[in-house]
Amino acid sequence: MQRLRVGDLVQVISGAEDIKGKQGTITKLLKDQDKAIVEGLNMVTKHQKPNARNQQGGKITMEAPIHVSKLMLVDPESKKPTRVKIEERDGKKVRVAKSGAVIPSGR
Repeated sequence: MQRLRVGDLVQVISGAEDIKGKQGTITKLLKDQDKAIVEGLNMVTKHQKPNARNQQGGKITMEAPIHVSKLMLVDPESKKPTRVKIEERDGKKVRVAKSGAVIPSGR
């Protein structure tokens, strides 16, 4: 079981000053690279040549992946970043915040 899932609210705990401390929702997980794409954070400008889809071409802005070690899950009760542990409750594995609150699946 993973500590972070698509749809989780996370906070950036380290990195560039413009994104450090900001919160966003995970839109995609790149498991093989241990990175996640967070909605509205770590925006980069990409120059794109004209093609069949984009006849005009030009500059587009998109979210770049952030390493999961720089992300921390936000506790649903206190709305602060928290560590996550995995416990077995009622025969199922669940994610539990430091406060003891069970974290919903996020989807």
